[in-house]
Amino acid sequence: MVNPILVTGAAGRIGAVGRTVTELLLKQGKAVRAMVRTEDERAQALRALGAEVVVGNLLDLDSMHRIIAGCETMYFSMSISDAYLAATINTAAVAKYHGVKAFINMSQMTVSQMSVTETTPSPQHKLQWLSEQALNWSGLPVVHVRPTVFLEGFFLTLTSDSVRQSNQIRLPFGQGKTSPIGAEDVARVVATLLENPQPHIGKIYHLTGPQSENMDFFAQEYSKALGRTITYQDIPVEPWRDELLKRGWPVHVVHHLATMTDLHRAGRFDRLSDDVLMLTGQRPLSVQDFVRKNAAAFTTSVRAA
Repeated sequence: MVNPILVTGAAGRIGAVGRTVTELLLKQGKAVRAMVRTEDERAQALRALGAEVVVGNLLDLDSMHRIIAGCETMYFSMSISDAYLAATINTAAVAKYHGVKAFINMSQMTVSQMSVTETTPSPQHKLQWLSEQALNWSGLPVVHVRPTVFLEGFFLTLTSDSVRQSNQIRLPFGQGKTSPIGAEDVARVVATLLENPQPHIGKIYHLTGPQSENMDFFAQEYSKALGRTITYQDIPVEPWRDELLKRGWPVHVVHHLATMTDLHRAGRFDRLSDDVLMLTGQRPLSVQDFVRKNAAAFTTSVRAA
């Protein structure tokens, strides 16, 4: 019997890395056990693709035993959460117990700038740095994947309204450079690692888009993709953060996003890596191509009277 590859967060909406990883592995003929939080239409869609869908909670010991048992290779990912460290350690403990031979961990690139003496104001950054430390201490065969900021976040979810309504990218990034990456490119890297993990055990991969530029440059890329003039409007962090809180975004998430904007302003996201190309043989998606691909989200629909 073939041991399935475990993909956690397989039904996630933000970025949809886990779902894309599942789809890529199934296309390669791999057996996939897809972990989801709830049995819903997304779980049904994964099952229709051929995945073995299991419902569980990363914080629940019993469900993680049931989910990990029989898997030798797994992908661990969790969205921004104040329970991130507890979920990592719970999953790692069960993976260690069941003799997992490859544990692909989704982290983030800011961790590369952190140490026991250097941190950031974001509790999430601290949790992810500690999670990497715990995984390293565990003795598990780990591969850390550290992407930079996702295109699907700041460049879609948090800018589509202002671009659609006023042809402006309104973000508190200052003139800091950034190199955003698409979730699909991250998923291709993760799928590659899961297909043949052993050569990568113990390694850390940093994932960026193909360009590190400031937001004025990317506004020009939006303009080229959408066929109209888009400009960048730098805005203060505080009212931007307060607006997210008014919309009901969790405090932990907003605190993390606000820290990311501060780090952008400080030039801490000015980074480039060729790891995506090296691992997959394909260059990552550019901002212009991403915006063109998602043009409907940035464009006011015209309805007949």
